[in-house]
Amino acid sequence: MERLMKTGVVKPKHSSEIHHSRIGIGFEKLDRDVFDPEKAYDKIANTGVKWVRIQSGWQKTEKVKGQYNFEWLDKIVDNLLKRGMKPWMCLCYGNQLYDDMAKTVFGAVGCPPIYTEEARNAWSAYVSALAEHFKGRIEYYEVWNEPDGKWCWKNGVNAKEYGEFVIATAKAIRQADSSAKVVGGAVCHWDMHYLYEALMTGMKEHIDAISYHMYTPKDIQRFERFYSIKGLCQALNLDVEIIQGESGSQSRSDGAGALKGCSWTPRKQAKQLARQIMIDLMTDVKFTSYFSSMDMIEALNGIVGDKSSYLDYGYFGVLAATFDEDGFATGDYTPKMSYTTLQTICSVFADDFTVTEFPVLPVQAESRRVFGRDMDTTSLIKGGFKKPNGSFALVYWNSCDLLTTEFESTITFNIVGIPGKVQLVDLLTGTIYDIPESIMKETSSNCYIFENLPVTDYPLLLTFGDFI
Repeated sequence: MERLMKTGVVKPKHSSEIHHSRIGIGFEKLDRDVFDPEKAYDKIANTGVKWVRIQSGWQKTEKVKGQYNFEWLDKIVDNLLKRGMKPWMCLCYGNQLYDDMAKTVFGAVGCPPIYTEEARNAWSAYVSALAEHFKGRIEYYEVWNEPDGKWCWKNGVNAKEYGEFVIATAKAIRQADSSAKVVGGAVCHWDMHYLYEALMTGMKEHIDAISYHMYTPKDIQRFERFYSIKGLCQALNLDVEIIQGESGSQSRSDGAGALKGCSWTPRKQAKQLARQIMIDLMTDVKFTSYFSSMDMIEALNGIVGDKSSYLDYGYFGVLAATFDEDGFATGDYTPKMSYTTLQTICSVFADDFTVTEFPVLPVQAESRRVFGRDMDTTSLIKGGFKKPNGSFALVYWNSCDLLTTEFESTITFNIVGIPGKVQLVDLLTGTIYDIPESIMKETSSNCYIFENLPVTDYPLLLTFGDFI
């Protein structure tokens, strides 16, 4: 980057300054009281995220049969709304009042209320009361969490059961709020058969969106997962939105949960965050949610009375925490490198933009920088964006293995027909650079060659006009 001319840093935008965004974050597990939201609201709003995924916590809300105390959830919803964020709600989990298994599982995680008529009726009554209570404040309701995972459907994963559960839940939601949108799926596995079987129960007639979770450091898998779901919807003539509802990586290698044991560092986490959000923005997901705001316990397989069973710490947060003896996230909730990266992307991609084809051709040129030639472009990922003010941007990076490689090289682009001042934004740090004439050369009218531009293993953004 030293050949470029540093001119500034992207100014972060508060969530209240952003009218529209497709970028969100997870604020889950407050049904199990695993962190202090009061210490996190302002810090999360300062990232500029818009969508915030929360969990409804049936067992925490209904402690006496037929009596609902939404006070704890009101505080969360209202604090997010007043800071300009848009909460959406995952309806979960079970309730020990209606299910013996839920009495033994920490937080009643993965105990669906489907095995007795009393439990089914109690769930529908709770859901209707919830939707009525939050009418006008919550628009999207996601039915359950990762039902295709044995940790979240503990009596045995069953697509037919889930599909029928979604139908009943959707009816209960719409009975109270006809304008609400129902999200089905929340699937975490690559088994297309599960989602197909659930949809074919009749679930597809009762949902407005499908959500999926995607934990992987491999870029190609992110594209494949989205397009497989989009293809399934097209095959079934199903016109619904698609939501990437949960995905992230850890900032250290000793964490529990998804992608555990891998050689994660704060820098690798930030790179992976940038890659995954940019890929999701290159598709037409309604919005994408990064997991998560906080370092916290995973708490998916805890046993009541056995504290050690749920002291399984995950380090997915953009805010770092320490933990007390009960697993509660304490400390100052300190921003990590990924926090800055999230701020940068939220600011640059605030409000309206469209994905567009970009008149660019990558070529391999001689490169003194690497004592050879530019990178082989077969592993290059790139995408174009346009804003209503006529500005454009080209995002690009080398899709090498983040866990084994720290990559930096050069790349040469032939670009035509794009007007406006040209700058390069490092999406990891927010640093803005001007492009010197030694790199950007006009070969003929409005035709340029960008010779030996830097390329890294995380997204860089070449902007044309007032894109930032």
